Amino acid sequence: MKAMLCKEYGPPESLVLEDFELSAPGPDEVRVRVRSAGVNFPDVLIIQGKYQFKPPFPFAPGSECAGDVIAVGDNVSEFKPGDRVIALTGNGAFAEEVNVRAIKCVPLPDDMDYKLGSAFVLTYGTSMFALKQRARLKAGEWLLVHGASGGVGLSAVEIGKAMGAKVIGTGGSDEKLKTVLEHGADHVINYNDGPFKDEVKKLCGGAGADVIYDAVGGDVFDQSLRCINWDGRLLVIGFASGRIPEAPANLALLKNCAIVGVFWGAWTEREPQGNRDNIAELFQWVREGKLKPHISHSFSLAEVPDALYALINREVVGKAVVEID
Repeated sequence: MKAMLCKEYGPPESLVLEDFELSAPGPDEVRVRVRSAGVNFPDVLIIQGKYQFKPPFPFAPGSECAGDVIAVGDNVSEFKPGDRVIALTGNGAFAEEVNVRAIKCVPLPDDMDYKLGSAFVLTYGTSMFALKQRARLKAGEWLLVHGASGGVGLSAVEIGKAMGAKVIGTGGSDEKLKTVLEHGADHVINYNDGPFKDEVKKLCGGAGADVIYDAVGGDVFDQSLRCINWDGRLLVIGFASGRIPEAPANLALLKNCAIVGVFWGAWTEREPQGNRDNIAELFQWVREGKLKPHISHSFSLAEVPDALYALINREVVGKAVVEID
């Protein structure tokens, strides 16, 4: 089989497409013939050694995929060869085949194709956990989503609307923000127009946002603490800006607000049934037309470096995928 391999830490162009011998699936694993793989920001970090998990060399990046089960380990009873699945691989999905723990797989619905399946669970699963379990978002509350045109951001906009919130999306491009409005946001704010905190307060009637979804960090986090409502919840999703912020404790005190960490991957391990329930609800919302995942770019396996640069250069709106014949 062929895989796009990382043999040493470096930029996307350091990856090499080579033949790779995959071991037999372990007792709790399934082997998946990859049909399509989602492209995510952790894929950029993991090849540079900047992600919290560092697999041994050589490894293929690629943290999620959709495909067909072609073999199962001795202890696996919930899947069989021929089943269509979505798999959360952590790494390894930018390859023709991958071994993944069965607990990290969900059946791919019959009415969902591989391309859409590979672009769905990681982003929508993260945002569902963040807004439902961590923020306990209520209908009628104001939700502020930063980086709203990105993968997790756009999913948070759609889920927020499905839960009955009033949604404000932020971003740095008027063209991308048009897509955010098309996916349900009530208002959008361009970062380039100046500090957003006063505009957020104005839109929220002077009080500020009840829930803030922050996958950007840095200066965006700093401003967010200054436009959050009393008893608000600021969700820490990630740090796409590159700077991990430090929160002034006095602002959390004065706003009576909570700074809430969101580590969806660990939660899926601790609460697998809760995650399965979330995914089932998300699939139902897709069927009802409440969620419409947006894929702006498709690449081949040989074009994985281009796919990662499209993400780095902020060219992607929603998600990009790697389709594998």
